[in-house]
Amino acid sequence: MTTSEQQFLERAIELSREGMRSGKGGPFGCVIVKDGKIIGEGCNEVATTNDPTAHAEVVAIRNACKTLNSFQLTDCDVYASCEPCPMCIGAIYWARPRRVIYANTKSDAAAIHFDDHFIYEEIEKLDSERTIEFVQHPHQKAIDVFEEWKRMENKIEY
Repeated sequence: MTTSEQQFLERAIELSREGMRSGKGGPFGCVIVKDGKIIGEGCNEVATTNDPTAHAEVVAIRNACKTLNSFQLTDCDVYASCEPCPMCIGAIYWARPRRVIYANTKSDAAAIHFDDHFIYEEIEKLDSERTIEFVQHPHQKAIDVFEEWKRMENKIEY
């Protein structure tokens, strides 16, 4: 790890401490870097925003995308104080950065009662076996919207 990479990771860790101490949420921080500069950062803000999606990585992705005026993080690196949870992994993949560098592991998070293991298990289950009920009701109007999307010539692919 280079000195600058170490500094970016330490900034993510610093954000995790700041957010935790200020009561914003759990001890998680994230910075997003492009061309050697931080373009977005965030800490967990779940408690102060009442938003269960306001994880550090999601907050940082939103800020970085705003900075870039883009919904893609092409050629960016994500530095996180902890291995991202399943939701954040999804957000990261949708944003398409180059790589993710993290400090603590999901096992470390589980040891302080941030255990996402059950979510990984739930994802693999059939709808009928999940803890939260998932019910599919196929609808022709929903299919029609997808068909219209397929035919659109001016759609924005992502």
